[in-house]
Amino acid sequence: MDTVVVGAGPVGLTAAMLLARDGHRVTVLDRDPGAPEGGPEGAWDAWERPGVNQFRHPHIVLPAAFRTLVDELPEVVSELTALGGVPCNLLAGAWELDAIGGRRPGDERFAMMAARRPVVEAALTAVAARVPGLTVRRCTAVSALLTGRERVPGRPHVAGVLTRGGDVVHADLVVDAGGRNSPVGRMLRDLGAPGPVEERAETGFLAYTRYFRSADGRLPNWPVWRVAHYDTVSTVAIEGDAGTWAVSLGVSGGDRALRALREPGAWHRTVALFPDIAHLAEEGEPMSGIMAMSGMETRHRQFVIDGLPVATGLLSIGDAWATTNPLFGLGMSMGALHATLLRDLLRTEGTGDPEKLALRFDEITRASLSPMQRGLAEWDRHRLAEIDAAIRDVPAPYETEDRDWHFKRALDTAKLRDPELLRAFADTGTLLATAEETFTDPALAEKVAELGRKAPHYCDPGPSRAELLTAIAGTAA
Repeated sequence: MDTVVVGAGPVGLTAAMLLARDGHRVTVLDRDPGAPEGGPEGAWDAWERPGVNQFRHPHIVLPAAFRTLVDELPEVVSELTALGGVPCNLLAGAWELDAIGGRRPGDERFAMMAARRPVVEAALTAVAARVPGLTVRRCTAVSALLTGRERVPGRPHVAGVLTRGGDVVHADLVVDAGGRNSPVGRMLRDLGAPGPVEERAETGFLAYTRYFRSADGRLPNWPVWRVAHYDTVSTVAIEGDAGTWAVSLGVSGGDRALRALREPGAWHRTVALFPDIAHLAEEGEPMSGIMAMSGMETRHRQFVIDGLPVATGLLSIGDAWATTNPLFGLGMSMGALHATLLRDLLRTEGTGDPEKLALRFDEITRASLSPMQRGLAEWDRHRLAEIDAAIRDVPAPYETEDRDWHFKRALDTAKLRDPELLRAFADTGTLLATAEETFTDPALAEKVAELGRKAPHYCDPGPSRAELLTAIAGTAA
């Protein structure tokens, strides 16, 4: 089978390698140049990826994505290690807590790898170049989709792509791995397709990030947990390769007062208010300015309408299908799982009946990934409403009758108080298992409610709104 993959990011290259190793002839097309010479530092300093807005924002290969690489593409793990990727475990910081009681059998499932995204892509690119049947064409943007004989009346059948340079690339299947800003949806509508129909949150988050490097290649003392939520700010600390790390402040896109965090002085004064991460901005040498990431609204694209695919011959995976909040770093994991689902489906269905393939892929995606994606989207909606209430200083805090939101918040605040809840939180929070799979024992859910009631609203009280604004302004308290 001849397959075209649009996009040479982590999801596109993972899908391409999985398909090529099953014997398919795969061509990957990407508008940007490839990794420059110079190893990991060359990739970080000189690799320009204008097609990927978040290229230098924090990424980490969380357990679900790492397990996919270990099981399916172990050469990538070896290459990434050679480039300086650091093996670690999601729970390592919590093992020292008295309430957690150390490491347990089975904790190896939380293994992951720390590396900056350019380094991850460099490793994937190096291995992809050695896979038989796989060709990666850089600096080759797709400008249009080619059509063939309709297989579903009134719905276009995609039979390949046209590049901006005028090349025609025929394919039995086109896989869209073009990310959250993929142009493929627009190209489908240009062909007369009735979609995809995009659902997009009106507002999302903004992230303000700075990278640091240690002088001796060692990391400073690391927070027990990488993500923490406070009244109107979330903090994220992500380790990288070669003694690098990133610190991010996540805020509501509607919080205009905190947009001043793009200024280094305001950013550093604000980070200093959070004891768990303050030292991370003091002990290293800054290796970037303050990087602002916008466009973090949750999106979901529906490719089946009224029981029919919007087109045949094309399937979308990863962020090209749906996005999650980048503050949680789940994009690569969701994409790796999606790529594996596609590979497994093609083993049984093939492309002989493209309508059946499109419907079956939609069915599998909705059953396996949609509940996780929609659950995260609902978390975003409630969190943004909660922040908005705190900003407006309304008499009563944000309230909702959504039991799932209350359960997730209780689990988050109680996770470091009980070893079973910690692992349940890690399983569900990194896509290793669904909530239904994890909370089969009612006693575990009852423990969440009990400990959640006793825990504070957030794991740590954090600064007040007034203290945040004072720090940003740089005035005396």
